[in-house]
Amino acid sequence: MKILPASSIQRKPVGHSLLLTCRPEVPDTNLISDLRWNDNRNMTILPKPAGQSSPMIYTESIAGGTALALIFNSLQENMAGTYYCAASYSVTEKLNAAVVVETYVAITWKDAPTDQRPLMGTDYIVRCEVTANPPATVDWLRNGDQIKSSGRYVIENRGLLIKNITEADDGVYTCRAAVMSTGELKNREIRVEVQIMPEVQRLPQVMDAVEGQSFSVMCNATGKPVPEFQWIKKGTQQNAADLDRFSVNAITGQLDISTVEQQDHDNYACIARNPAGHSESVMKLNVLIRPKIIEFINITVSENEEAVFVCKAFGRPAPEITFRRYGTVEEYTIGLQVSDDRIILEQSTDDEKGETVGTLRISKLATTDDGLYECIARNRGDVAFKVGHITVEYRPIFDHMKALPPVYTWEERPANLSCFAQAIPNATIEWRFNDRRVQDLYDQNLRIENEGLRSDLIVTPRDRRYYTAYKCVANNRLGSAEHVMELREARIPESVPQAKPRIVSATSITFDIMVPPVEPGLPLTAFSVQWKEQFQSDWNFAFNRTWSPDSPYIVEGLRPQTAYSFRFAARNVVGLSQWGAYVDQSTPRRSEPETPRILHTPIQDEEEDSDPIVTSPYADHFDMRWSIPVDNGEPIDMYRIKYCPGTKVNGYWTEMEEHCIEQDIARMTNFEMRNLQADTYYRIELMAHNAIGFSKPAHVLMKTARGESDHSLGTTYDVYPAGFGGFSTASRGPFSARAGSPQDVTLLLLTVYFVCRFVFV
Repeated sequence: MKILPASSIQRKPVGHSLLLTCRPEVPDTNLISDLRWNDNRNMTILPKPAGQSSPMIYTESIAGGTALALIFNSLQENMAGTYYCAASYSVTEKLNAAVVVETYVAITWKDAPTDQRPLMGTDYIVRCEVTANPPATVDWLRNGDQIKSSGRYVIENRGLLIKNITEADDGVYTCRAAVMSTGELKNREIRVEVQIMPEVQRLPQVMDAVEGQSFSVMCNATGKPVPEFQWIKKGTQQNAADLDRFSVNAITGQLDISTVEQQDHDNYACIARNPAGHSESVMKLNVLIRPKIIEFINITVSENEEAVFVCKAFGRPAPEITFRRYGTVEEYTIGLQVSDDRIILEQSTDDEKGETVGTLRISKLATTDDGLYECIARNRGDVAFKVGHITVEYRPIFDHMKALPPVYTWEERPANLSCFAQAIPNATIEWRFNDRRVQDLYDQNLRIENEGLRSDLIVTPRDRRYYTAYKCVANNRLGSAEHVMELREARIPESVPQAKPRIVSATSITFDIMVPPVEPGLPLTAFSVQWKEQFQSDWNFAFNRTWSPDSPYIVEGLRPQTAYSFRFAARNVVGLSQWGAYVDQSTPRRSEPETPRILHTPIQDEEEDSDPIVTSPYADHFDMRWSIPVDNGEPIDMYRIKYCPGTKVNGYWTEMEEHCIEQDIARMTNFEMRNLQADTYYRIELMAHNAIGFSKPAHVLMKTARGESDHSLGTTYDVYPAGFGGFSTASRGPFSARAGSPQDVTLLLLTVYFVCRFVFV
């Protein structure tokens, strides 16, 4: 008989499974009978019953019935002993073999939690109890180093004792168990996190909250692990989180009250808890009543009398009251005002009732004191404002009408003389003509229309005696005032004294016109011009044009190389003046256009001797804009633009002609230059073209904005102009142009050449 595994002793830990196989080694396995396993009590071990769960120990026929397996589902200590395999061969021959099964208890962690949290300052045993048979020996490691019993560390049967544990003892400890006889070795890693009892930072003894407003307070605490917070209303022992309008953040410790009410006046305790314990701090919530202005009545006082302006307010604590002119920042102070000794501010307070009365006294009241005033009531809770008005009564005045010009009319047209007097109370108005009341004259040419505070005298001047002065008289109970208004006859303007040609082209002339004298209140409304060719004697066939006084005086549509006569007139509401300021002027021949005017505002470059330049806000393009110049008789059909980069090193100016770009563009007033180099200066030349030829060029220097550069070229130069003749550079770091373009290579070679030349010189 042969038992597998072949060892005569099988040593296995308790709880493990075991399979033993018994196989007869005979010439003819068909002659084997009564193959069986007997236990350590020589009892035959039965096979597993069909349809039932597996027992702790049973047999099972394998290999077509030529072998018998002994199966231990879970070894127990009482299963240790000798097991026999037996069979009969040819009925008469007995076969048997034996195997010894030995069991042992493997290392088992009995009380060894992998996470342990001691309280700081205590003596703590890091628990690690081990069971094993044979017994195991236990030692401890931390960070790979063995711990020995000495000082604060004591190795006990229950675990590792750490005396007066601190936060520095946090870490991972290794409990190592070994059984010498079996060679079994097991490690148990235990994470130790020292807990610290919470300590709440002391809250202010008293905190103010304003009735009707929100309130927040933060409670801070230390501890490990991070503590959670709770707020308790001490008077009722209620959890604040359960109260209406209250909310508590258990993580941050913040207490919020959405709207404070008077009943919230109480003591509140902040409690911080963690597994190590709890701590608390108490503060008193003092609910303030915001100030309310309960009386501030508008007053009306006559000029030069005393104004007494009273404001009453309520609050807890009783508020302080000040005043100021509405719209200003500076407030009046208690007592006599330094800036104005007419003004005194008085204040009386009743703390028990929470009321304050503020009185603003202004003696010798002036019209400038009329207006809005603001009463301001303050306490620790808030600030209240209310606006009141002091109305100053005064006699009528006509200050706003003193600068008005005379009233003009002509050809018996009705004229409207309007009169409005400033006065409180409102004034009544009467009109006088030659010191007689108009109402008493019954003159149909004089009619009075009253509308609200304004009175209009409608005068129809049937004869010249109506062109005279009229008097408006205003009265109220404080006094009277009068204002004289003059009615004048309006006439056409005087002739234009002079006109001079300022800009003459083949098809247009721009004039400067001298304005004739005008009367106040009777401005010029237009200028007119007539022109004809000099050989024509009759002005009836002349051309006409009219300009507004503030526009350029340009006559267009003229013929080249032609002599013209011009005359000018001025117009006002009455009519056109006599023609005057005669001018004879010939137009030149057709020619190339005038120079375009570039529409960019220049700035001065950093160098004192350089010309003004324009800057592009972009690093790689620039939108060039200009105005259409005078075409001098032939329409402009295109523009030619040319722009070149340039550089200057050590005083030598070089325009990079091989990198210039020249382009003809259609008739427009702008051109976008693209694919420019960043932080580089360009000289731009612009010419207008017509059938005669090109205009004189307009020049401008332009610098692009800084952009991203290729730093692989090392330290090179920024380019900047010193005049229209060329460009200069200054060492400012990495080369500003994009690497890889022909322009970059040329700029780099020029830089190297001039630097080397400078060094060798």
